[in-house]
Amino acid sequence: MKRLDVIGVGPAGPGWISPETQSVIGMATDLVGYGPYLDRLASERHRCHASDNREELERAAQALDLAAEGRHVAVVSGGDPGIFAMAAALCEVLDRHAKPGWADVEFGIYPGISALQAAAARVGAPLGHDFCVMSLSDNLKPWEVIARRLQLAAQADFAMAFYNPRSSSRPWQMGEALSILRAEQPGETPVVFAAAVGRADEWVRMTTLAEADASEVDMRTLVIVGNSRSRFFAHAGRDWVYSPRDYE
Repeated sequence: MKRLDVIGVGPAGPGWISPETQSVIGMATDLVGYGPYLDRLASERHRCHASDNREELERAAQALDLAAEGRHVAVVSGGDPGIFAMAAALCEVLDRHAKPGWADVEFGIYPGISALQAAAARVGAPLGHDFCVMSLSDNLKPWEVIARRLQLAAQADFAMAFYNPRSSSRPWQMGEALSILRAEQPGETPVVFAAAVGRADEWVRMTTLAEADASEVDMRTLVIVGNSRSRFFAHAGRDWVYSPRDYE
């Protein structure tokens, strides 16, 4: 069988992986992906093919070449493979760069728990009403596009979740994003910073749009910004945040 499966392994360890995905991992002969994600899964029965996190199209082509040789390949993404991850890369390579040898490779995509779901669950239900998801990285799209989408999403009163908010090579985008949102939303709008959810170094902080400090976040951080109806409340000795389902 020539088989390639794209899987999502959630934000942390084995407890975040679905039974369906566990079954796919058990059948795979080869694992392809970013090294830290492979480290969560590797066993003696797997051949592992690690690559840098910025080499998605090359990784997709490598995985398809391996599958075309008759291997059962699992391409590993953290979180969900369809959210800023490898499912899009595999589809793009098959669509734009297809080789004749890939034509009979069977192909499947298996969902995982996303970072936005894990982060939201830690603090309540900040994405309980309409929301949108964006990457703040301008590596693959212009900042002007990102800025316009931020402004329009705020004007439409969506709650928002942001991936890739800030890195050493992109230190200013998160601060600029907060400035755009502050021009459109009230200062008391809830904001959540959640890093490494499910891992030993997990860190979660709730604040407001007025008080949010961009310097606190990095590439591991998932940022959630509420809408005009989102609110904090206290229960059982701790604070929570949610976005009501109704809209008055």
